[in-house]
Amino acid sequence: MIRALTLLLMLPCPALAHPHVFVDATIEVVFDAQNRATGVRIGWTYDDLFSLMIVEDRGLDPDYDSVLTDDANAQLAGFDMQWDPDFAGDTYVLIGNTPLPLSRPSDFTARFDGGKITSTHMRSFAEPVVISTDTLFVQVYDPSFYTSYAIIGQPALTGTTACTAQVFQPDRAAADAIYLAAVEEMAGSADVEGDFPAIGAAYAEEARVTCTAP
Repeated sequence: MIRALTLLLMLPCPALAHPHVFVDATIEVVFDAQNRATGVRIGWTYDDLFSLMIVEDRGLDPDYDSVLTDDANAQLAGFDMQWDPDFAGDTYVLIGNTPLPLSRPSDFTARFDGGKITSTHMRSFAEPVVISTDTLFVQVYDPSFYTSYAIIGQPALTGTTACTAQVFQPDRAAADAIYLAAVEEMAGSADVEGDFPAIGAAYAEEARVTCTAP
């Protein structure tokens, strides 16, 4: 994901604790005609400040009325899809305990509405996945905890009537304890951003998908 480095320059030093960007995430699991999961469509709605920075930096709202033209919205598509080769996309999918490889993002969309940018993208599995005795887990988190993700709404299951999904929250008290320990460890560090421990998984929210025979 694009790192809003200019945001860091706008903030006082005490604010260099993570996270910096807040995202509401939606999850859609797509199935084929054989009731096999083929991929996930992920939606990200960015916080007001980050959204405003992106819109202003690209000059998409010259009259500052928070309303973008269709052409300006079209220019947003893919703004957050310029990923480094080693970036996992802050989305992790497992079948049981086995991680599933995901494609690079495709079918980008983006729109600025209500003061926030919402983007979507598709991640496909290498091959269709049968969900039977094992649960499909879809986790959203940034390992570095630069970005904080929260799953909103009920995960969508497209193309199946034999499956259900539930959202599960992490143990917040345990995650906060890990976070506080990391902050104490980094006290006085000259490179808070570069050396911040990878604690994001402790805050990971996840959708759990289970299926029965159709």
